[in-house]
Amino acid sequence: MASSSTSSPPSNLPLKPIPGDYGLPFFGPIKDRLDYFYFQGQDKFFQDRINKHKSTIFKTNMPPGPFIASNPNVIAVLDAVSFPVLFDTSKVEKLSFTGGHRVCAYLDPSEPKHSSLKSFILSTLASKHDKFIPLFKTCVSELFIELEDQMAEKGEANYNTLNDTLAFNFFFRLFCDKSPNDTKIASKGPSFANKWLFPQLAPITTLRLPKFLNPLEDLLLHTFPLPFFVAKSDYQKLYDAFNKFSGPILDEAERFGIQRDEACHNLVFLSTLNAYGGLKTGFPALIKWVGLAGEKLHRQLADEIRTVVKAEGGVTFAALERMVLTKSVVYEALRIEPPVPFQYGKAKVDMVIHSHDAAYEIKKGNMIFGYQPFATKDPRVFENPEEFVGHRFVGEGEKLLKYVYWSNGRETEDPTAENKQCPAKNLVVLLSRVFLVEFFHRYDTFTVEAGKLLTGSSATIKSLTKATSI
Repeated sequence: MASSSTSSPPSNLPLKPIPGDYGLPFFGPIKDRLDYFYFQGQDKFFQDRINKHKSTIFKTNMPPGPFIASNPNVIAVLDAVSFPVLFDTSKVEKLSFTGGHRVCAYLDPSEPKHSSLKSFILSTLASKHDKFIPLFKTCVSELFIELEDQMAEKGEANYNTLNDTLAFNFFFRLFCDKSPNDTKIASKGPSFANKWLFPQLAPITTLRLPKFLNPLEDLLLHTFPLPFFVAKSDYQKLYDAFNKFSGPILDEAERFGIQRDEACHNLVFLSTLNAYGGLKTGFPALIKWVGLAGEKLHRQLADEIRTVVKAEGGVTFAALERMVLTKSVVYEALRIEPPVPFQYGKAKVDMVIHSHDAAYEIKKGNMIFGYQPFATKDPRVFENPEEFVGHRFVGEGEKLLKYVYWSNGRETEDPTAENKQCPAKNLVVLLSRVFLVEFFHRYDTFTVEAGKLLTGSSATIKSLTKATSI
């Protein structure tokens, strides 16, 4: 396999000018925005330009453009070889959605505060390690009860709504040692989180309204930034709850030289935008793809899971490591539908990057954009890339894990204080495995109806068969 390079390209690759253009000022970005949201759609937008330029690296404009983004000009990198250049990301301008602080996710590793904040986050997660599995099993059991109630009452269940509650409750209980139901947040946590997420995601999403409403939607969502007051009160409620109930974590932050207020904003961001937001899209995608894969895969998963759990005497870290198919299925879901499809980075220096076929020079200050679903479905790396193949990463297939990029880094690498990889990367993979283990320990098979939402997929459980033998 080829590998990424940000210095000298392989000697056999020609150095070419980057194809594409940005069109006329103002009008070019508007045209590309309308193509992206309404006339072509995401995947066709990129595929048409790949076909036109005969290159997976090209110039284009990315939404939202005027007047939210002052410069929408980007260099798109859409293959498995060029995409990793984005893992050395640059800083992002301060957001008003996080209480006036630039949280860790928006700091460049070269900035002094990045190391202390990332170390604090990694230390916090490490201190909760022993709670991950038992607490998550409790939360999943609560989800299953509600799932079965909905199936009995309606004959189907909206998994996404149940998942939002699961995700929020788990992370709140993990960091605050208290159920949100025992606080002023009560059952409104997912609603508060969603209201805070929406203004940040609105400029890069579409509500999929009837066509005659597209001009209105474009004006409201993509032309001007939504003001912070839309989310301010809900964000404040989240902040107040974490500030009140996560005292030991905030005390520990001071050991890293971080003020409590700043630490609390980072904890809310980690819990809500990073962790909750990741599971909000990641778990429905997992349920969707596993459900659509059919009963044969379900039998294989159930057999592996029940055999190992019985042999190990329970769901332990050691047991999870033995479940090679379960691990592969989780990685395949993260490959085929990564929770965060877009990545940006601003070039710090002049560099040369390359695709499979050619090398291209990028200048300092250029904005680089990656659409991850194209990179992780690169047909020159993955066989049948558009198909969900549960055993793809079993045995020799493990070598392909370096091309799974969902965490802002390779799956074969780990987050550190010095890089920009998601600090909760290993936790997300762990929780995904535990979810499958708990699911197929309780159920034999299920069917699902899949759809599209503002962000990610919807999954409606249409039938559910309880385990006949354990």
